[in-house]
Amino acid sequence: MPKIKSISSLRNYQKVLEDVQTGQPVFLTKNGTGRYAVVEIDDYSMLVEKSWQRLFGELRSARDQADTEGWISQEEFDSRMDALTA
Repeated sequence: MPKIKSISSLRNYQKVLEDVQTGQPVFLTKNGTGRYAVVEIDDYSMLVEKSWQRLFGELRSARDQADTEGWISQEEFDSRMDALTA
């Protein structure tokens, strides 16, 4: 079960930090809405590592697809990116 506390509980931050455990972050709310997560550094490092692995996996897949189906020009890329961000 997630540990959810109001941000005002940081007045006694030692208690909040005691509740943080490996694999069990403490989520802090502000005005009833989730805003922050307090995690152990090992959990944070693992999250960052997984994010990098996923990114590089996606880049490898894109490169393999481009090698198979053909690369596009810079102009085509720019046009597609413009369409995505419009």
